[in-house]
Amino acid sequence: MRKYTKIEDNQLLEVRCNQCGRLLQTENGMLKEGCFHGENVFGYFSTKDGTRHSFDLCETCYDSLISKFEIPVEESEANEYL
Repeated sequence: MRKYTKIEDNQLLEVRCNQCGRLLQTENGMLKEGCFHGENVFGYFSTKDGTRHSFDLCETCYDSLISKFEIPVEESEANEYL
C-alpha cells in the first residue's frame, strides 16, 4: 500500500507490504528495496466489474506467494530497471 504527498508534488511517502504490514525502506520519495506492485482493473465477465485493485508485497511475501504456484513464474533478465 502506497501513500503519497499532496497531489501537486505526488512524492512517495511510504510503502507497506499488504501481506505482512512491514514498512518498506524509502528515502527522498524513492523505494530503496525490492517490492512487487500488482494492479488490475476488473472488466466485463468478472464479479468485480469496474473495480481497481492494487497492492504491494515485500520480497519475502512475494517469494512465499509464488512458491505455492502450480506453474512457476517466468523469469528473464532485464536490461533496464525502472
